[in-house]
Amino acid sequence: MNDNPYAPPTAVVADVVDPAESSTSAPFFAVSLFKLAVMSLCTAGFYEVYWFYKNWQLVREREQSNIWPVWRALFGVIFCYACFSRIRKHGQSIGLAQSLHAGILAIAWIATTISWRLPDPYWLLTYFSVAFLLPVQAYVNALNKIAAPEHDPNSKFTGWNWVAIAVGGIILALGTLGAFMDLE
Repeated sequence: MNDNPYAPPTAVVADVVDPAESSTSAPFFAVSLFKLAVMSLCTAGFYEVYWFYKNWQLVREREQSNIWPVWRALFGVIFCYACFSRIRKHGQSIGLAQSLHAGILAIAWIATTISWRLPDPYWLLTYFSVAFLLPVQAYVNALNKIAAPEHDPNSKFTGWNWVAIAVGGIILALGTLGAFMDLE
């Protein structure tokens, strides 16, 4: 034994993780499938940009990386596969038995997302892009349930969500109606 009171400790010390923090902070963005679908449809896909932003933000915090979540969200068609792939790898690392077909879902999401450039009424296909985020979010929800059993599942609609639903729902209805009306 060393008699020097100023000597550093020689015992192995492990980092202590606060159990309250580890069980409530989900590794990826938590949102119910119903809320994701409704918000995506009523915001004309802007909620999908928010979804990517929140996931990339959590990846940056967890991995201590220097990625820019805003740019990765805005250019989702470029970075969606990377996001889906990271979600899949994290799920595999914690032993999630479910599989996630990141490549197929990314291709399908990109194809439906860029379909807004099609002529009337085919541009409406872009609203189906959320259908390819739903399996990813189902995987995320299963992953979050294992990694953080006490996390908030984000299934309730907030006041701002209701505002977006009301305004966006009217715009969606009018846009859909206008796409099928012949004004000539």
